[in-house]
Amino acid sequence: MKRLQGKRALITGAARGIGLAFARAYAAEGARVAIADIDLARAETAASEIGGVAVAMDVTDRASIEAGVAATVQALGGIDILVNNAALFTAAPIVEIEWQDFDRVFAVNVAGTLFTLQAVAERMIAQGQGGKIINMASQAGRRGEPLVAVYCASKAAVISLTQSAGLDLIRHGINVNAIAPGVVDGEHWDGVDAFFARYEGKAPGQKKREVGAAVPFGRMGTAEDLTGMAIFLATGEADYIVAQTYNVDGGNWMN
Repeated sequence: MKRLQGKRALITGAARGIGLAFARAYAAEGARVAIADIDLARAETAASEIGGVAVAMDVTDRASIEAGVAATVQALGGIDILVNNAALFTAAPIVEIEWQDFDRVFAVNVAGTLFTLQAVAERMIAQGQGGKIINMASQAGRRGEPLVAVYCASKAAVISLTQSAGLDLIRHGINVNAIAPGVVDGEHWDGVDAFFARYEGKAPGQKKREVGAAVPFGRMGTAEDLTGMAIFLATGEADYIVAQTYNVDGGNWMN
């Protein structure tokens, strides 16, 4: 029997990258998956690939979150698993941080995580069967970095929210935990690399090569490197795990 057979999962920001890798892995393990994304057309393409459903969702808009969760419940008959994956990255020296960049990143990474979690938790409580909620943190939430203050702070907030929500919701049988990836290769790293090229005077691609070489495992991670933990935390094998954040980073960070 597949590990997620019969489970119903909602994954935000899943039209590409890590979220799409999770959607593929969950579907392969027997879950029915709703791919939620602000880019509905791309979500529909991804959903057709895995036999899932596409849901329009802007995690910075509470009404959009509520509508997306309602659409998921209607399509799947309920929600057993939530993966809060939607996120944004930004970088700048402290003296150059713009208020609007701070607001934008925190709106997606922190408020989006909290209020999507809240909307799904309400559904899970009403269902009365518990559930699994997985938040995407980052090694950046474990430490500060000179050019990445806003992103680091947002991911530290995700770790803290995971702890608080985990302690609150376990009485309903809802396990809240998080995954903290390290440096993960993918199309988003073109943008990350461009930030460092700008502020550190590096050639395009140089920062990416440097961070990959610095990982103890010997390379950057891939989205597929994270799927094992994402599956595990969604199964009954993780029932006794509450409010934890797991590093999946090739040895970059220990705690």
